[in-house]
Amino acid sequence: MASELLNQLNEEIKSAMKAKESAKVMALRTLLAAVKDQTVNAGVEPSDEIFVTVVSKAIKQRQDAIEQFKAASRDDLVAQEQAQIDLYRVYQPKQLERAEIEAIVKQAIAESGATTKKEMGKVMGLVVPQTKGKADGKLVNQVVQSLLV
Repeated sequence: MASELLNQLNEEIKSAMKAKESAKVMALRTLLAAVKDQTVNAGVEPSDEIFVTVVSKAIKQRQDAIEQFKAASRDDLVAQEQAQIDLYRVYQPKQLERAEIEAIVKQAIAESGATTKKEMGKVMGLVVPQTKGKADGKLVNQVVQSLLV
């Protein structure tokens, strides 16, 4: 099964090349290389699920880079990384709001019977599959911790 998102990315690269948007082409090719590394080079068929995982990882890497660039007062590089994040977000599913995450976590707590932070692993095991690619892992972790005593 070919990935719809991969096809969309290839078309986006072509149109950026025709428009001579070199920064956009570079950012999208970087993403394409990461996707190919996780699929073709690993001997796995490209799928939208793998694609979304790669996109989430790429966004997280750029967010980490932004924090470091801000600490070094490199606003030019912050803007460059943010532009790449904005390009990559197109390929990400709609992100869950905090209230939606809280509802998922409350349901997982009820299902698992967890009551303390020591049982956080049980809850995370139920929550992560439902939020993967749709919510930042740090935010999910914070919500789980705030709802467990």
